[in-house]
Amino acid sequence: MTDTATATNTTAATPPTPARFGIEALDVYAGSAAIDARAVFDGRGLDARRFDNVASDRRSVALPFEDPVTHAVNAARPLLERLAPGERDRIELLVTTSESGIDYSKSIASYVHEHLGLPPSCRLLEMKQACYAATAALQLAVGYLAGGLSPGAKVLIVSTDMSLADARAQYAEPVTGTGAVALLVGDRPRVLATDLGAFGVHSFETLDSARPRPDLDIADADRSLMAYLECFSRSFADYRSRVQDADFATTFDLLALHTPFSGMVRAAHRRLMRELYRSPAEAVADDFDRRVAPSLIHPGQTGNLFSGSLYLALASLLDHAPLDRPARVGLFSYGSGCSSEFFSGVVGPESAAAVAEARIGPRLRARADLDFEEYTALLAENTACLRPEAHRDVDPGRYDALLGRAVDRPKLLALTGVRDYHRRYAWI
Repeated sequence: MTDTATATNTTAATPPTPARFGIEALDVYAGSAAIDARAVFDGRGLDARRFDNVASDRRSVALPFEDPVTHAVNAARPLLERLAPGERDRIELLVTTSESGIDYSKSIASYVHEHLGLPPSCRLLEMKQACYAATAALQLAVGYLAGGLSPGAKVLIVSTDMSLADARAQYAEPVTGTGAVALLVGDRPRVLATDLGAFGVHSFETLDSARPRPDLDIADADRSLMAYLECFSRSFADYRSRVQDADFATTFDLLALHTPFSGMVRAAHRRLMRELYRSPAEAVADDFDRRVAPSLIHPGQTGNLFSGSLYLALASLLDHAPLDRPARVGLFSYGSGCSSEFFSGVVGPESAAAVAEARIGPRLRARADLDFEEYTALLAENTACLRPEAHRDVDPGRYDALLGRAVDRPKLLALTGVRDYHRRYAWI
């Protein structure tokens, strides 16, 4: 690879463009509680022989005073507190991405803007395209900033979702998480410098997963697996048609993929290595361990975070892969329904240092552990947060004993109730 974040669009015959925009900071909130994935397997009587394909340790669990707004604010607040004076006021666009909308008109972003104390001179926007939406927001943000209409401006993107997975989800239940990932995008991309013009896209209509009601998830696991694999192959083919001399095996030092569960990532990597190079099994396994496996450690502690999943994988990569020089990362984003994108960027030692500031790993390990009975008792209450109700009371104090089991309990925004459909929040 080259040290400079460049890409050539061969279809447009443009010269390489240095990347000056990308992710400046990243943070994650994956709840204050979690359950061992094997405990869910055993509690539901699932086939233990399939557990190795899940390759997950824990899944995050929301508490009944949490919703997509609290997740988003609790992910972004620590990131904003690390900014230098004046940087917060340069945030000119706030985008929330979610499958867990709480209103057909009023965006989650409006609540997030209020409770983060962002400036009034800020555009607010909510985006939806299943697990692809955060990548769509990132690409639109980079394009906006690269247009130079407001030099020095920043964009805050927060992917935030609530899991509805229960016994009906079967094998998806142990690996479906809940939480949020916050990305600050600007012209000092410490975390990821995007390769401008280096992307490949593949989209088509399918119903592999959907949420037709606020409290109902439907999924066709086999259809979703096939769509994911097809999109991975074809979005990279589109990338290769745009980027001169792009090669899956040699262009990218590291890879981060949308991670519903580790087995799907492994299957996608194996398929492309065999499709492009007819690589033997041992070579595929070695390449996976070197370029992909470090990205799966954090996701293995949370389960699928929906559109935040790819960026949690990126954070895991930066926390666990050796980085002593600039390295190019290939990233794959997939959203059911479906839309997908393969794109790339450059990371380095500064990227690892920037993500280390968030202490993602220690915070994931510090959450309160639930047993299966505690977990199932919470499920019915959790889904209530997405159902539209004119009036509702929520008492976060009911869960003080559980929160007290967390090793490092942070300051949290909590849902305290609903009055005339207007949600109310408080810091606890």
